[in-house]
Amino acid sequence: MKIKNFALLAGVAGLLAACGGSSVVEPEDLNGQRVFFAFNSSEISDAAHDNLLGQALYMKSHDDVKVQIAGNCDERGSTEYNLALGARRANAAKKVLVNEGIDAKRISTISYGKERPLVKGTGEDVWKYNRNATTTVK
Repeated sequence: MKIKNFALLAGVAGLLAACGGSSVVEPEDLNGQRVFFAFNSSEISDAAHDNLLGQALYMKSHDDVKVQIAGNCDERGSTEYNLALGARRANAAKKVLVNEGIDAKRISTISYGKERPLVKGTGEDVWKYNRNATTTVK
C-alpha cells in the first residue's frame, strides 16, 4: 500500500512540475528578441530556452518570416576569440529553433563578437547584457 501511495504522489508531483515550470510566451514581434549567456559560454539557459520556444511559436504562425540571429560578447577576450564565441551563441540559439521544427533555411546567423555592445561600459552589470544572441527579422 505504501509503494502504491508513493507512486501516486510521485506522479502528481511530476504533473505539477510539468504544468507550472514553463514561461513560454509568443512575442508580438521578433525584432530585438534576446537571449543571454553566462560568461565564456554558449550554453542555452532555461530562460533562454523558453524565450526561443516563444520565438519558434511566432515563426510557426508567421511562415513567411525569416530571421538573422546575431551572437554577441562582452569586451573581454580577443577579437578572434569573441567572434568564434558569438558564432557559437548564434548557432546554439538557431539549433533550438530548428529542433522546434523551424526550417533552418529561414534562419541565418552572424557573429559580431564584442564589436556591437548593447550597453556601453565595464563591469558585470554591463557585461551580462552584452553576452547575447539577438534575433532580427530579415
